[in-house]
Amino acid sequence: MFDTIIRGGTLVDGSGRPRETGDLGITDGRIAAVGGKLGAARREIDAQGALVTPGWVDVHTHYDGQATWDPHLRPSGDHGVTTVVMGNCGVGFAPVRAERRDWLISVMEGVEDIPGTVLSEGIRWDWESFPEYLDALERMPRALDVGAQIPHSALRTFVMGERGITHDEATPDDIQGMVGLVREGLKAGALGFSTSRTIIHKYQGRKYPPGTFASPDELFGIAAALGEVGHGVFQMTSNHSQMETEVPWLTQIARQNRLPVAFALVQTDLTRDNWKNLLAMLDRTHEEGVPLYGAVAGRPAGILMAWQGSTHPFMAHPLWLSMAALPWPEKLARLRDPQVRAQLTDAAAMEGAAKYDSRLAYLTQGFHKMYLLGREPDYEPPAERSIAAISAREGRAPLEVAYDMLMADDGSGIIYFPSFNYAYNDLSQLHTQLQHPRTMMSLADGGAHCGYICDVSMPTYMLTHWARDRQRGPTLPLELMVQRQTRDTAAIYGLHDRGRLAPGCLADVNIIDYGRLRLPPPKVAFDLPAGGRRLVQGAEGYVATLKRGQVIMQGGEPTGALPGTLVRGPQAALAG
Repeated sequence: MFDTIIRGGTLVDGSGRPRETGDLGITDGRIAAVGGKLGAARREIDAQGALVTPGWVDVHTHYDGQATWDPHLRPSGDHGVTTVVMGNCGVGFAPVRAERRDWLISVMEGVEDIPGTVLSEGIRWDWESFPEYLDALERMPRALDVGAQIPHSALRTFVMGERGITHDEATPDDIQGMVGLVREGLKAGALGFSTSRTIIHKYQGRKYPPGTFASPDELFGIAAALGEVGHGVFQMTSNHSQMETEVPWLTQIARQNRLPVAFALVQTDLTRDNWKNLLAMLDRTHEEGVPLYGAVAGRPAGILMAWQGSTHPFMAHPLWLSMAALPWPEKLARLRDPQVRAQLTDAAAMEGAAKYDSRLAYLTQGFHKMYLLGREPDYEPPAERSIAAISAREGRAPLEVAYDMLMADDGSGIIYFPSFNYAYNDLSQLHTQLQHPRTMMSLADGGAHCGYICDVSMPTYMLTHWARDRQRGPTLPLELMVQRQTRDTAAIYGLHDRGRLAPGCLADVNIIDYGRLRLPPPKVAFDLPAGGRRLVQGAEGYVATLKRGQVIMQGGEPTGALPGTLVRGPQAALAG
């Protein structure tokens, strides 16, 4: 007799095979039988008319702090995610000396836009070494499984102190110190090592995180530790426009270690076609059997502009800055004042505020890339719906159009600004990338960018937009969209016990009312520790999510079951 049977669902098993209708049997937290009409069970769940899929395995999150206080890791848990990997982009909270805790918080705040007050209030520091951090994560009951990577910024500073922060070149002794700690962390269960070389990542204004300018000796020395221990992903975020110069040495690491190396592969407006060269490089490494992967997103990196967010076209206006400390109701009342509107939409004042900051000018004056997100969010809008196009068509100033968009729904309107992956004004480039054998689903950034990005809903978007709703180009097979964020992501990280509906695998399962699956618009919430703000986006249509056979989410809400744990190192499936 099974513990649980999920009856009569449409099984999309994560392998890429065509869907089929049948039952799913679960015993002792693992899948015991798949397909057909199964026998008796202590509990039955009716899934007729619903999709039954593996739980999503999201390998690019920044829950390093939130995982120490939030057992449900929302909003990832709202989107059918059952396993997360954190410690990406070279930032995290271990190893750490007590006197550097606040500094690590400042790095995370700057790089990933997680409020420092939230982290200071939420984290309960009871570790110094990386193994101790893993122990702390393991002690906490949780709904989802979490895995962690060793972050370069914390590692380098732990070994080198102030010299690591000021980007001194690591000495041979420094490198050996880092190698020893990476070896220790991997043996304790780290899933890999992460670093960042992008100049986009800054903290405390204009400082770059430790590791940004690390020498080849330092990077190759650390990478060799992964090869020595025999597991772990080498994850890197770099300057997107310069990735072609980075791929050769990343390929060398992957070739030497025979372990996965993953880099962020995105399209920028300045280098709109270089992704094609990168895919060609991946083709060559794939033919050689070298495990090099381009980490791709399922949609543009979408900056969300809102009055209560971090970013919008008026954010540098002197009048707006003078209102910054006002409570929201008072601020909203002022925004409704025609005189305030007239001052804020004064183009001369805005142009002056951004005169010496090209990035600020891009964000506040890039009206050709600004779209109303709306009540039914469209992440692939046509150019004629941009603020620039509306302005030209209606004879209104762009700032006036933007103001009206933000004032929609009592001041809760959101402007969508696709910063990466939208140079063609459509998602044709992602359509190609998502099918490549050496790309991996990534970059949803759960837990990060609280005030201006909310891409944590990407797992759901893969099913709604790509497999069902896309209007501006071909869709992709549902089976492939499930496979890309279950079996494929899990396998790259050595987690062979999940990501498939197969005997012996963990019973991590989503039951989805596919016809009703929908992404409502994001909203600003103040639900983090210390009343911290973040953008959140839920989902409609998830009937239930199971972790190890226990229902952890039902009808969009946590059940209170906490069967999740820390994932330590590679995991093998039991024999079916």
